[in-house]
Amino acid sequence: MSYRSSLEARIAKKTTKAIIDFNLIEDGDRVMVGLSGGKDSWALMQTLDQLRQRAPIDFSLIAVNVDSGYKDFKHDVVANICRERGWEYRIEHTSIGEVLDDILEANATPCSLCARLRRGVLYRIASEVGATKIALGHHLDDFIETLLLNLFFAGALKAMPARLVSDSGEQVVIRPLVYVSEDEARLYAKQCELSVIGCCCPACGDLSLQRQRVKRLILDLEREHRGVKQSMLKALANVMPRHLLDLRLNPSGELRDSVALQLEDEGASHSPIQIRH
Repeated sequence: MSYRSSLEARIAKKTTKAIIDFNLIEDGDRVMVGLSGGKDSWALMQTLDQLRQRAPIDFSLIAVNVDSGYKDFKHDVVANICRERGWEYRIEHTSIGEVLDDILEANATPCSLCARLRRGVLYRIASEVGATKIALGHHLDDFIETLLLNLFFAGALKAMPARLVSDSGEQVVIRPLVYVSEDEARLYAKQCELSVIGCCCPACGDLSLQRQRVKRLILDLEREHRGVKQSMLKALANVMPRHLLDLRLNPSGELRDSVALQLEDEGASHSPIQIRH
């Protein structure tokens, strides 16, 4: 087996596990993949296309690229690759970049607002194309980075779910790469000869941003203590409410939420997430 085949098989196995664990894709689904042109979304699209061809269930894919309106964005590269591989696709041209310039202060970080605006566009297009699921390319590293970002800078103990129903109840967002590392996604996109393109946002890649600082912290910890990232991901499925300070879960120091208690008891004996290398 070639190295690419081995990597592809490993990513397919992890993605399949995520699909089963969190019921991400069901028979008859039309899955809309948010295809930014970055390594993660390319890896997701390629992986889902491979799984679709041999899955025991029937589902279809459509890639949607949201062009933020920056003049140097290479949306033609996305379109050409999709056509070459026979992938149904749609490119949505927007003025998100101009909106960000108009409403943000000069020293403000646009990433969070940009993500919300792009998510709104994806929700709208999902309804237009009849998608039952919206698949995003967030990987294992994104989950644990978000956990630490919220812990350090937002005062909240949360990350992101593998499956999320929108507030309106009309859309279901899924993240099938939850068990796949960033390094695996990067290498897979490269081996599949999928051209990675930048979003052209002037803030993209700024190493002073909080997420980049957290990324470096995790990298340093992983070098010193191999397995730290896996441990943090495992922690997201091994919550012990009685050992937290949230009074909604543990009012007056006595746990009254039977569901939370059950989660803690189960977490003490085993973890529902087991990642094999």
